[in-house]
Amino acid sequence: TMVSIDHVAHRVLTYIPYVLVLIDMRYEGVKCGKDGSVDNHMEMGKKLLAAGQLADALSHFHAVVDGDPKNYMAYYRRATVFLAMGKSKSALPDLSRVIELKPDFTSVSFRCFTSAGLILSFIALLQLKSNPNDKEEKEAKSQLTKSDEIQRLVAQAQSSFSSQDYMTAAAQLDTVIETCVWDVTSREMRAECFIQMGEMGKAISDLKAASKLKNDNTQAFYKLSTIYYNLGDHEMSLNEVRECLKLDPDHKQCYSHYKQVKKLNKQIQSAEELIQEQRYEEAVNKYEAVMKTEPRVQHFALLAKERICHALTQGQQASRAISVCSEVLQSDPENVNVLKNRAEAYVQDEHENDRQIKEGLERAQRLLKQSQKRDYYKILGVKRTAQKKEIIKAYRKLAQQWHPDNFQDPEEKKKAEKKFIDIAQAKEVLTDPEMRTKFDHGEDPMDPESQQSHHQHFHGGFHGFQGFNPFGSGPFSFKFNFN
Repeated sequence: TMVSIDHVAHRVLTYIPYVLVLIDMRYEGVKCGKDGSVDNHMEMGKKLLAAGQLADALSHFHAVVDGDPKNYMAYYRRATVFLAMGKSKSALPDLSRVIELKPDFTSVSFRCFTSAGLILSFIALLQLKSNPNDKEEKEAKSQLTKSDEIQRLVAQAQSSFSSQDYMTAAAQLDTVIETCVWDVTSREMRAECFIQMGEMGKAISDLKAASKLKNDNTQAFYKLSTIYYNLGDHEMSLNEVRECLKLDPDHKQCYSHYKQVKKLNKQIQSAEELIQEQRYEEAVNKYEAVMKTEPRVQHFALLAKERICHALTQGQQASRAISVCSEVLQSDPENVNVLKNRAEAYVQDEHENDRQIKEGLERAQRLLKQSQKRDYYKILGVKRTAQKKEIIKAYRKLAQQWHPDNFQDPEEKKKAEKKFIDIAQAKEVLTDPEMRTKFDHGEDPMDPESQQSHHQHFHGGFHGFQGFNPFGSGPFSFKFNFN
């Protein structure tokens, strides 16, 4: 059955604003001039076209057409750029020129697509108009058959997507996009499938392509920004949402998201500056504020805790650092930076423990030595919590009891002298706040070995008590002249 040219033309014209023609890059290239400038422009145009930089690609294809007016591939590629930019009227004259220069062009494999996934052959249509014959009619029918296949595949992908069978939908869209490499709608749908499947890297790739292929694609930039945000990349998120606002400063979603990302980004930058300035405790507080600003995204909580771990380690707060670092490693056990910081904190903590143990041992040794000598509390018979009044009262009672003049026997007098000196020294130590504190910490203020620089009030036997009245004012008056 003959394919109606008018029917094909009607289908083409219906979708002209969306159609782009591509081929499988079999073009050999045409040399022009000694330096091959046409080749250079053609290659650069192809690269820019593949990268989605349409305006730049167009300028290179203009240069090729100007330099070599009979280069049919230059017209063909320029037409693909016009169609991608939505300039269908500009593309049709170039496609007509292709047929004039290369009547058998359809022998080269080519593909075309629309945002709805419809495959139509402009070249087949143009050939039917210029040279209607059985061969061209057959080619046109072949292209329309491809169109129907792609449309069915797109419909299946949409059905799978609606059923939330994202893996199947993505696989079906792979085939569509392989044929229709610049199909924005299919790329955006596949990106959504990847998001639902948790394959964010693939989603980003499709959305970046979609943002270049479709003019003013604010939604693609918004989705890119939210993906980066949920991945904890606040800087990339900020870059993408700014691109959205460049296209539409009043975009509600982008503006709301921009305020949140900007606030978070500022807090993180401020925290990092504090770390650089070695103001570690302030940096910890700032990162705690980050977690309050964004409590829903786990990546930012982990980022904040990772940096808190680092700040605490650098601030020599080993115990706190170990706790925070360990919390991060429960979620991210292979985090090299956190492992390094925790190891450093462990070393600090070990040294701290060593110091504390050493101090404890030294104090224990002092207390042991003290126990082997004199305990001024025991000498006076008072508790360690005794107040000054109690100490003086106990001292007076014992001093009166053990005064040497109370003893006549030489041996007993000698024993009383020693006892009396101990009582007097105990009173002096325990009623002097500074000496009492030293004694409580294991030092004997009256021991020449531990107090080399301490002024000794009792030296040379009992000579220090010449003229000493242990009872202060009272009925007793003693004068000692011991040698």
